[in-house]
Amino acid sequence: MNQLPPKDEQPEILDDEVESSRAPLLTHLIELRGRLIKILLALGTATIFAFFFADQIYNLLVAPFASMAEDVRGSKLEFIFTAPMEFFFAKLKLALFAGVFLAFPVIAWQVYAFVAPGLYKNERGAFWPYLVFAPLLFSLGAAFVYFIMLPMLARFTISMEQVDAAQTTIKMMPRVSDYLALVMSLMLAFGISFQLPVILTLLAKIGIVTSEGLGKGRKYAIVGILAFAAVFTPPDAISQLLLAVPVYCLYEISIFCVRLIEKKAEKEEAATAAE
Repeated sequence: MNQLPPKDEQPEILDDEVESSRAPLLTHLIELRGRLIKILLALGTATIFAFFFADQIYNLLVAPFASMAEDVRGSKLEFIFTAPMEFFFAKLKLALFAGVFLAFPVIAWQVYAFVAPGLYKNERGAFWPYLVFAPLLFSLGAAFVYFIMLPMLARFTISMEQVDAAQTTIKMMPRVSDYLALVMSLMLAFGISFQLPVILTLLAKIGIVTSEGLGKGRKYAIVGILAFAAVFTPPDAISQLLLAVPVYCLYEISIFCVRLIEKKAEKEEAATAAE
């Protein structure tokens, strides 16, 4: 039988165990700090680089809205700023927004490199597609805003102007900061909502959701999607439907993808059982 060490030696053994468990934690914290520093450096560099092109980027974001407004109105759309530093701070926000896009490959790689050592080989292989599809779907959501949402929003808002009124002329003259806030919120809302297939398939892989459960939860999903659209889009039914309809379609696509994952898992289990 194994005998316990003397009482005077037990505290030393406990101290050794605490030190051995503390060492890996300290190593992980040092690695995390290093990767966070690299992420901040990449983000800062990309933001500074984007700031030098902030005017061009802003004009690019304005283009679909201004072009549609000019077609509807027949005259050029004017943007204004009402505070001395308003446009400067708007360009700073825009540079940070563009910097996140530019630095995303570095950010994604640093996150993956930190998590990868704790994953099995097959889990690392399964993780890679999500690193590819997440930015693609986010870009697809941003493109939806740029090419579809903004022109429709411009047509809707310009149609409310009163140019030929007898006594009062009401024309839209957007502030640069308000327009930038609108575009950023819309692109973030659509970009995040377009991640639905990625999120649900990841949850399916770890066994949290099933295709049957997602199918039964359609009515709750519709309510949640409409609530999300009401919060993150302008307060009009057209904008909310433009977000809600594509997201619901992505929800149905997610159910199909989860079903494929379940069938693949069943085949692998059957092959393992046969061996």
